Amino acid sequence: MARGWESKSVESQQADLDERRRQNAAVITEPPARRQQRESIELALARARRDLTSATHSAHRSMLEAAIGDLQSRLQKLS
Repeated sequence: MARGWESKSVESQQADLDERRRQNAAVITEPPARRQQRESIELALARARRDLTSATHSAHRSMLEAAIGDLQSRLQKLS
């Protein structure tokens, strides 16, 4: 059961990445390494946000909120 849940999560992340790639296809002018770094941060941010919705312990929530803030600032620096 956990294995199926994990695959759906990966499948969802890949679908989100494909959608973003289609949206940005006409505007992509940044170098491939920078684009890959940005996409990696976006995926990590999406996962942290999803994990935050199910986090129940306050320490875990705090850690995820801090991670989200850090990822958002890193993404903003790349833009």
